[in-house]
Amino acid sequence: MSFGVVQSAIITIKNNRNLKSKRKDSKSLDGSYSEVKIKEFPKATPEMLETIKVKLQKERKQRLIKQVVVCSIIIILIMISCIVFG
Repeated sequence: MSFGVVQSAIITIKNNRNLKSKRKDSKSLDGSYSEVKIKEFPKATPEMLETIKVKLQKERKQRLIKQVVVCSIIIILIMISCIVFG
């Protein structure tokens, strides 16, 4: 490790330390989280999880079908253009 790398690391640490002290002085981080409200999320039942699973599987299958159709059309168009212009 050369001296330049070590010196650069020392300068970086010093600069970070200076920035940290400036943040504390500006009091931009003062305050408390006592007034923060924690959201309540509904508990998922096994039935809800199953419906979500089925819905996601259905969406994934539809997306796969669309991708296959689009790729097939593109391949067919490429083959036709090669035959016509080749």
